[in-house]
Amino acid sequence: MKRLFTTNYNHRSLDIALLILRLGIAGLMLTHGMSKLNTLLDGGAIQFADPFGFGATASLALAVFAEVFCSFLLVLGLATRLAVLPLIITMLVALLTVHANDPIGKQEPALHYLLVYVVLLITGAGSISFDKLISRRNTRSRRGY
Repeated sequence: MKRLFTTNYNHRSLDIALLILRLGIAGLMLTHGMSKLNTLLDGGAIQFADPFGFGATASLALAVFAEVFCSFLLVLGLATRLAVLPLIITMLVALLTVHANDPIGKQEPALHYLLVYVVLLITGAGSISFDKLISRRNTRSRRGY
């Protein structure tokens, strides 16, 4: 019972939690991204928000890059902090332009994704990731191992 209220944490549990968070959020975002990728590859007329005037196709391609490519990087835990930046920007665009006038219920999914991506920006991928392997390798090479 005491364990329920402790503020101590086990590093291994935190790494597992970050792995679950990365895999879960990336998997969910991939469902959004894959449908956008299919729309982009279909070759038909593209109806997509263009908040910055790049054109609907370019805006869709940027969203696909973030939602598919960057989500795949999150699954691997590769360049995690860099990978979440396009995802954060995409969620901010969705929140502040596409759904700006919508009720909170429509804005809530973008807010949820945004919160998780900000947490991953702060924490990084954790030790169950390619980021950790690269970090470990770089540390060894600096020491001359």
